[in-house]
Amino acid sequence: MIFQLVRKLHTNPVCRAAESSLLAKLRKKTGYTIANCKKALEMHNNDSEKAEAWLNEQAQAMGWAKATKLAGRKALQGLIAVKFDKGHGTLVELNCETDFVAKNDKFAKMLEDATLACYKLSHKNLNASGPVTKMELDSEQLGNLSAENGKKLSEILALFISSVGENAVLRRAECWKANSKDVKIAAYTHPATAAVSDYSSGKYGALLAYRQSNEMEDIGKQICQHIVGCAPLKIGDKDKDKPASNTDDETCLIFQEYLLDPSYTVGEVMEQNKVEIVDFIRFSCGEVVEANMPGVEKQPLDTVQTLQ
Repeated sequence: MIFQLVRKLHTNPVCRAAESSLLAKLRKKTGYTIANCKKALEMHNNDSEKAEAWLNEQAQAMGWAKATKLAGRKALQGLIAVKFDKGHGTLVELNCETDFVAKNDKFAKMLEDATLACYKLSHKNLNASGPVTKMELDSEQLGNLSAENGKKLSEILALFISSVGENAVLRRAECWKANSKDVKIAAYTHPATAAVSDYSSGKYGALLAYRQSNEMEDIGKQICQHIVGCAPLKIGDKDKDKPASNTDDETCLIFQEYLLDPSYTVGEVMEQNKVEIVDFIRFSCGEVVEANMPGVEKQPLDTVQTLQ
């Protein structure tokens, strides 16, 4: 009799409606399947917080297992993202196996989380010798950074890999900070977005540190466009370097024909606009990375890990 009464209480319309509401809320909040959410609530006596924690633990464990299984597969597709202001900039590459996944909303969110974490790192109170502090991050260093929600990027990446079913790699990043007010930072990605923003992504990207007189119109973005389009290997020195005999083979920035107006060289445009290039770097998605990337002063791994 008592058993029947308890059973009746738990199966009456009010109780069923309450359980259904809990299930719907948990499903909407977590994004996990109805079956998994229902199981989690049953295991934890309809305690939604405990159910959510259990679901996240299970998803993370499955994500790591999936990520480990897929780790050996080539991931050369993806996107490059930039975020910058006048004194800080970051350039991040996230790779995946197919261009289809690179267009996925989850991929865009993963890339944005990583870029924001690097942008935050670029604002830390670090000063290297020279005009710019440049921090070069590899996959391990990137994975150790934390996103806005407090989770490590490596944990978010594992869940992402589990959800899309193909390998993905936080490949590399550059975090720059100008050490003086006269040094400016600019960034650009291609293909370019129509809206003007301090954040963008594309197949190619560049960071630029430069000085320019405030009386002149700022052309930092335009020089970034040229760097992305013409892929110079170094700035160049008029006294030490000589222009290539074939302009198509030119690798010194100052001797290259200016992308936006080939009747001038970049060096001539710099002189006309009172610009001094301090440093630049260009990423091409999936390219072969040199063993020693150029940098003003690279920060060690233990430094990066402690700057949370």
